[in-house]
Amino acid sequence: MASTAAGKQRIPKVAKVKNKAPAEVQITAEQLLREAKERELELLPPPPKQKITDEEELNDYKLKKRKGFEDNIRKNRTVISNWIKYAQWEESLKEVQRARSIYERALDVDHRNIALWLKYAEMEMKNRQVNHARNIWDRAITILPRVNQFWYKYTYMEEMLGNIAGCRLVFERWMEWQPEEQAWHSYINFELRYKEVEKARATYERFVIIHPDVKNWIKYARFEEKHGYIAHSRRVFERAVEFYGEDIMDEQLFVAFAKFEEKQKEFERVRVIYKYALDRIPKQQAQELFKTYTVFEKRFGDRRGIEDVIVSKRRFQYEEEVKANPHNYDAWFDYLRLVESDADPDPVRDVYERAIANVPPIQEKRHWRRYIYLWINYALYEELEARDPERTRQVYQACLELIPHKKFTFAKMWLLYGQFEIRQKNLPFARKSLGTSIGKCPKNKLFKGYIELELQLREFDRCRKLYEKYLEFGPENCTTWIKFAELETILGDMDRARAIYELAIGQPRLDMPEVLWKSYIDFEIEQEEYEKTRELYRRLLQRTQHVKVWISYAQFELSLESEDRLAKCQQIYEEANKAMRNCEEKEERLMLLESWRDLEAEFGTDITRDRVRKLLPEKVKKRRKLQAEDGSDAGWEEYYDYIFPEDSANQPNLKLLAMAKMWKKQKQQEEEPEEPEDPGEPEESEDSESEKVEVPEHQEEQKGAEAPTEQDTYGDEKKNES
Repeated sequence: MASTAAGKQRIPKVAKVKNKAPAEVQITAEQLLREAKERELELLPPPPKQKITDEEELNDYKLKKRKGFEDNIRKNRTVISNWIKYAQWEESLKEVQRARSIYERALDVDHRNIALWLKYAEMEMKNRQVNHARNIWDRAITILPRVNQFWYKYTYMEEMLGNIAGCRLVFERWMEWQPEEQAWHSYINFELRYKEVEKARATYERFVIIHPDVKNWIKYARFEEKHGYIAHSRRVFERAVEFYGEDIMDEQLFVAFAKFEEKQKEFERVRVIYKYALDRIPKQQAQELFKTYTVFEKRFGDRRGIEDVIVSKRRFQYEEEVKANPHNYDAWFDYLRLVESDADPDPVRDVYERAIANVPPIQEKRHWRRYIYLWINYALYEELEARDPERTRQVYQACLELIPHKKFTFAKMWLLYGQFEIRQKNLPFARKSLGTSIGKCPKNKLFKGYIELELQLREFDRCRKLYEKYLEFGPENCTTWIKFAELETILGDMDRARAIYELAIGQPRLDMPEVLWKSYIDFEIEQEEYEKTRELYRRLLQRTQHVKVWISYAQFELSLESEDRLAKCQQIYEEANKAMRNCEEKEERLMLLESWRDLEAEFGTDITRDRVRKLLPEKVKKRRKLQAEDGSDAGWEEYYDYIFPEDSANQPNLKLLAMAKMWKKQKQQEEEPEEPEDPGEPEESEDSESEKVEVPEHQEEQKGAEAPTEQDTYGDEKKNES
């Protein structure tokens, strides 16, 4: 048992945590550290200042300080500041060998630390250890060749020592690494300080190849100019332009080149440079170029040169617009208007050819309306400005071949081509083209233009044939019939003119028949064929009973120089009044009676005037019920109607109801003094009830109850107004 108990190992009891809930007040490690710092009650005083009096005390002090530095280094070797402090302390004691040893130990720890190398080399230079310093710089630029600071310090040290060859050698080693631009400038400035222009030029040659920026080429050219090598400077600019080509065009290069030539008084070369650049650089990237070119022309150019600058600038703007949207024909028009001011026709033709190449993608006439004017302007330019008839003819023919005549055409183009051929005294070509147009795509405008052309040439037989073709194409066109008849009238062939009018009014469908009839009637009146005129009026009245026809007929009879003209005129008014009794348009009947009344007022007697006045209608106000589209009630509407005496004579009930209404009004007027009106009661309530029964149902024109609420004699009203 004992052995068993001895062999067993006792396990300590673990205290059980009864309450596992988090404490109410939580604390962090940061708070613990801050509280520990704040509770440092014992403040250690600074160590006393010590004065060293002998060598033994100095050795003790050195030992103590070195032990402290070594302890710090041992604690954290990677903190380079500890190494630097240690080395600087040794240096302050003139222990250069010890400081050098510390720097070497530090470099073994971190050889990529730039500050460490700089401090090490500066220490050697302070202590005039030149070879050691060279050795350190060589090691630094070998290990870290991309750190420019080492190269700058190294070259500066060699130059200060007067070792020009060594400094140049260091620069050459540096340039092999193709450093940044400032390093090259430092090398060039170094060579210039010692008047080595050729070596500086060679360095520039390498520099512009490794860093091919525009500003570097400009600096190279200015370097040559500054030292008086004008030809070399010009050559540098030319090489720069060739180097970049047309793919990379920078305005700064050309501005500098132009200013260089301007200083040399080479003004023609300046213009060539500016024009070359402006022709190739986009407008957005050439603002400064335009500005300097304008200033140059104002200073050294004439008016023509200044205008060329402005034209060139605007040309660039238009080029950008048409490149952005080739189908923007308005931009093409503006561009062409600009280039047409140039005396040379070749660039103008080139722009025209580019413009007309942008054919509208959709064959719809509305998309072609602006485009076709490019062709028209092109043809007019060739004819009027370039004075090339053959090329003008080619432009017209190319345009007419391009237009899809089966879908639509442009009569203006055909007519302009025909007129051009006539101006060239080539009448057969003109007739052939216009005949082709009528055969391919007949249009009213084409017929009119062709007929007008033949009329000017006094070819009346051709005009007749064209009118016949025109009427075959559009027999419903009344204007064509009238013009054809007028042509025959001018030519003195009245029978043909009359026959044309007869054919015209016999057409089943006309666009303006009233104009045609009026023209026919005026024709017969001019020929003093009054019986035929009456016959025409009668024939027209058989087709239509329009009031204006009756009035025109009556005025025609009145205009004749005959004794019974008034009787005939009155007879026509009588017939018209009888014919229009059944007319639904009461305003037209009223118009007829008013015209008759005016006639009687001027030529008639009192009896006839009274007779016509009695025929005038009464103007009454009525109400009718309105219905909405869905059939619901939409309220009442008031309107004016005319009741003619002839119609009311046939309906005695209307007179009886009117008399009843007058009796009722008289009775109400007698009762008014006895019974005062109630202001709240509407005045028209009783009248509205009587008005609803005043007009019989068979007199209502529209659905809904209608009743006159106000009557006055129309003739008396007109009389009072006059």
